[in-house]
Amino acid sequence: MISADDLVALVRNYNPKTNETLIRAAYDYGREMHEGQVRHSGEPYFTHPVAVAAILTEQRLDDATIITALLHDTIEDTKSTYTHIAGKFGDEIAMLVDGVTKLTNLQLSSTQTKQAENFRKLFMAMSRDLRVILVKLADRLHNMRTIKAMRPDKQVQKARETMDIFAPLAGRMGMQWMRDELEDLAFRVLNPEGRASIIRRFITLQKETGDVIHRITGDMRSEFEKAGIEAQVFGRAKKPYSIWRKMQEKEMGFSRLSDIYGFRIITESEADCYAALGVIHQRWRAVPGRFKDYISQPKSNGYRSIHTTVSGRDGKRVEVQIRTRQMHDVAETGVAAHWSYRDGVRSENPFAVDPARWISSLTEQFEGEDDHDDFLEAVKLEMYSDQVFCFSPKGDVIKLPRGGTPLDFAYAIHTRIGHACVGAKVDGLRVPLWTRLKNGQSVEVITAEGQQPQATWLDIAITGKAKSAIRRALREQDRERFVRLGRELARAAFEHVGRKAKDKVLETAAKNLRLDSADTLLARLGSAELTSRAVVEAVYPDLVPEDGDEIDRKRAVIGLEQGQSFRRAPCCQPLPGERIVGITYRGKGVVVHAIDCEVLADYEDQPERWLDLHWSEGKHPAEYAVTLDVTMSNDAGVLGRICTLIGGQGANISDLEFIDRKPDFYRLHLNVDLRDAEHLHSLITALEAESDVAQVDRMRDAPPIARRAEAN
Repeated sequence: MISADDLVALVRNYNPKTNETLIRAAYDYGREMHEGQVRHSGEPYFTHPVAVAAILTEQRLDDATIITALLHDTIEDTKSTYTHIAGKFGDEIAMLVDGVTKLTNLQLSSTQTKQAENFRKLFMAMSRDLRVILVKLADRLHNMRTIKAMRPDKQVQKARETMDIFAPLAGRMGMQWMRDELEDLAFRVLNPEGRASIIRRFITLQKETGDVIHRITGDMRSEFEKAGIEAQVFGRAKKPYSIWRKMQEKEMGFSRLSDIYGFRIITESEADCYAALGVIHQRWRAVPGRFKDYISQPKSNGYRSIHTTVSGRDGKRVEVQIRTRQMHDVAETGVAAHWSYRDGVRSENPFAVDPARWISSLTEQFEGEDDHDDFLEAVKLEMYSDQVFCFSPKGDVIKLPRGGTPLDFAYAIHTRIGHACVGAKVDGLRVPLWTRLKNGQSVEVITAEGQQPQATWLDIAITGKAKSAIRRALREQDRERFVRLGRELARAAFEHVGRKAKDKVLETAAKNLRLDSADTLLARLGSAELTSRAVVEAVYPDLVPEDGDEIDRKRAVIGLEQGQSFRRAPCCQPLPGERIVGITYRGKGVVVHAIDCEVLADYEDQPERWLDLHWSEGKHPAEYAVTLDVTMSNDAGVLGRICTLIGGQGANISDLEFIDRKPDFYRLHLNVDLRDAEHLHSLITALEAESDVAQVDRMRDAPPIARRAEAN
């Protein structure tokens, strides 16, 4: 365990004016409070807070943060109290210790709803003082370094929580070194075989190619000397988890991966960064599409650097990062650079961001989310996405997560622009709203007076800000529509049990469901936040059947006008249980599409033809045709067994067509009549479990037999 003298010396290295007396007092107090307590490894418990404090000295943090690390478990695990700590060390430190204690009590890896609630609390703690998170991250890092002493099931739980929450959070805060180490430590627990295999391949590669890092580092230093550029060059192999993730993303083996080495160049000035880039690109061949300039367009956490990937004569790629010393300090400590010291004074780094402003910009778009799950979705979208930079027609730079769409771009400019968006041009060409934007593209948003957000936009937008704004607008503009739809759903539901949905009945249902009015009940029913079965059950619990009779096909879809007929679109073959929309045809009724059907793009500029529809709740008959693409063994009796299996699942084969015959396998399209999406899932699961079935896919591109089935 690090002694008090050693800890003080670590702090004094970067802050000679440190309050040595207060740090020693906190060290003694923490050791006294934890006296007799031991860790899973059998070591004295106080070794942990001291190790956390030592980790934070590597980031050159202020005295208050170091002392908080020493005391961070005292309120939770000892007889110490908030009042006692405030009396001995001041209100600031007491508040920080209390904040870390509350974070420790959050079970971030529990059920989805609980996780969402705790994420909101996590962000509230961050907004009060970001140093609370810095201590918690260091706490998690030390726990992961010593995780082997825990039970195997606890190791997996903590590793998964680290991989899903703490590592991405460290990355978003700009502490990439911590993210890399946390991910690798979690990877060691979650997939030890995968990690070991990558390390073995690295060793083999080094034997075959020699010390690549030393050779390339030497070449770079030589080139900079010739150009008269003062620069430090560092090289390293990427972490095993980083390589594993790249293998999964690119679906390629280790031998085909090229950029597994990274090099960092630290220069004296910004001008030298660009000069060094020129030297690198002259000496090595630049890889197209792998250049990012975060100096001219910094990340929101203050990160600045030039990224490029180059390849040598042997075809091996290496990643290069170029930055100044000040930029490097921010790159290492991220948002924590605001509190870091150098030579005894608070570091005056022009690239360090204001933590209050950073956390405010990160959370402002989440404030309108009343639903915990929506909040969790928005946070994860904003927290864990890389960024792309696009330009407005005026030359303004708009930052979006990777995968952002023109709709996200519109909302990033202003909510009013997003609401009025009817289309977009990218680099002068008209594109669909769901187009994925790329770095450097110019985007022009086309707006129209009277345009309003549509429900389908929620599937197009990917940013938390856009989704939150769309949901708020839909809630406001659709309340009346949802009330009308809810009234229709309620009428059908009560008629199904032989009753009428009178106003008094609806008011009684609202009261029993603890809602403020019948209109609120109808709005929630119409927006699918409440089921019609629950509404009926709130008034007539004895009349609700346990299983329910089969729904008449004529009443299978809710939201049609009186006398309107419908048919399922053969292109997507929607099933009960899937989200649907309707497209109206003059004289032909309504064609029902799945919400993700690609054909809907043809009607994007005809919003007047769209209908918001819902499947009726209850038991549907097995008469909705779905086409399956099945590849199976070409052996005697296989087709018969498959047909028997399908019948055993309560499904009926209405048509089949052989597509391809081979000596060992043959492929066919099966038209199968099903009840709903759950029935389809059960059938596909059963088929995939059959040893003679090689592959089963649902067809969504209007095969001939699907068109024949829908025409009948």
